[in-house]
Amino acid sequence: MGGSILQDAFAHHVWATLRVLDVCLELTPEQLGTTVPGTYGSILDTARHTVGADASYLWTMTGGHVPRIDEDGMDLAELRASMETYGPAWSDLLAQDPDPDAVVVRHRDDGSETHAPFGIRLAQAVHHG
Repeated sequence: MGGSILQDAFAHHVWATLRVLDVCLELTPEQLGTTVPGTYGSILDTARHTVGADASYLWTMTGGHVPRIDEDGMDLAELRASMETYGPAWSDLLAQDPDPDAVVVRHRDDGSETHAPFGIRLAQAVHHG
């Protein structure tokens, strides 16, 4: 830590996600398949969703400079390897001192799009993780 408040927040976000993935790597396939009412799905599905969302946020906010991933077919080791690269990616993005009011457009595969200020996208990303 020791950068800007945002850089510290995103460094913690990546660190915490990596710690959760490390714990999940120790679980059995049966444990990874566990679901709890009110959550995203199984533990593995939740891990896939969390890392996939980070990739999507980065892809959107960097204009495609951080590649998208196909998280649905990834195992925990692959998810962890992807998440490990997001620390430097978030740091690089934040070092550019982006305008929090600049509107970022997210183009979805179905042809729809959403528009939100950069600052809102950052808040979504760090909150989601």
